[in-house]
Amino acid sequence: MGVPVPVDVVAFDPVLEAGTKSTLFACPEVCLTAPGGAPRVVVMTVDQVGRPELDVLRTVRDTPARPDVVLVAGELAPDGALHAIAAGARGLLRRREADATRLSRAVLAASRGDCTLPPDLLDRLLERSGTGGRAAGGGADPWAAAGLSDRERSVLRLVADGHETNEIAKQLCYSPRTVTSVVHDITQRFRLRNRAHAVAYALRVGLL
Repeated sequence: MGVPVPVDVVAFDPVLEAGTKSTLFACPEVCLTAPGGAPRVVVMTVDQVGRPELDVLRTVRDTPARPDVVLVAGELAPDGALHAIAAGARGLLRRREADATRLSRAVLAASRGDCTLPPDLLDRLLERSGTGGRAAGGGADPWAAAGLSDRERSVLRLVADGHETNEIAKQLCYSPRTVTSVVHDITQRFRLRNRAHAVAYALRVGLL
């Protein structure tokens, strides 16, 4: 096991803050930072995703440490998820699903620069982006125009869920080289920087 990822918790409600910290205490891969410390990841726990929550998310991202943010929300609708990603969230979880295993997976993925979100939510967003959405510049949606194969969608869903290359290969019965090649093809086709950018682009294109 490597060095634990330093994590801080931000919440509007002290009860939610205490509950999130209690969950993180059960995650040996992470450690809570001391007051005034520099977290690598911030877990932000909210009831819903609205303007006040998005403003706080942006403020957290703009602090000197520039931490990545995992947003844990009581309610997580597609539009709120899109705006959270646009505001800088690296991971999204519903509070009822944020047990120690899933929360630590989201934190570790964020610390690597990867995105994590519920697979069913990603499915809904990808379906919407593939049904005639418009790109931010007003033209046709390039993601929908080029299309994703079933294999590419399967790999991208698991990337979004925070899985490593070897885990994805095992689940889909591919070789690790094939998984790496699929991700590389997606990033090259759409001129994306990395895995996290691929997931974020899939969520944002034609929808914001």
